[in-house]
Amino acid sequence: MIQISDSAQTHFRKLIERESLPGLGVRLSAVDPGTARADARLEFAEPGDLAGDEWAVDCEGFTLYVDAGSVQWLDGAEIDYVAQGAGAQLTIKAPKIKGEAPAESASLIERVRWVVENEINPQLAQHKGRVAVEQVTAEGAVFLRFGGGCHGCGMADVTLKQGIEKTLMARVPGVTAVRDATDHDTGAAPYIPRDNAA
Repeated sequence: MIQISDSAQTHFRKLIERESLPGLGVRLSAVDPGTARADARLEFAEPGDLAGDEWAVDCEGFTLYVDAGSVQWLDGAEIDYVAQGAGAQLTIKAPKIKGEAPAESASLIERVRWVVENEINPQLAQHKGRVAVEQVTAEGAVFLRFGGGCHGCGMADVTLKQGIEKTLMARVPGVTAVRDATDHDTGAAPYIPRDNAA
């Protein structure tokens, strides 16, 4: 399930011994699992901090507690403590934490949502923007609602046609068109304001 290198166990054991609290362990959990923002969180956990449904992994000198809701996302994770030059770094590799792309047999909307959440929104986040899938028609037309910095942005049309539509049509067989379902006049903080003088 979860592999913890000897060097990582030694690192944790030293930290726990320094704290000198009876029963202190380490808790591992997934934050925003199944999304592009997914990350793993490690923290100290006293017995009173535990919910009681965690999976316990016995290590040398301490216990690693895996949050029950995070188990499926952290299966196959590797925790290591690697020496780098004059220092060292703790690394966590969790190949399933961001989820897995749906199979070709999955519904069109599942495949569209996956690409939007894992490929398109991380790019839009650079401008504090995002899109949400509003609807996918039986004919393959995808309707998106822009939010954040993309809501009311003067470049939303270019982003839609030159970026999002090209990506979805290339990555998701069955998508025939991508349409904007946003009322851009209500955007409160656009990344680039629209020119309403035209």
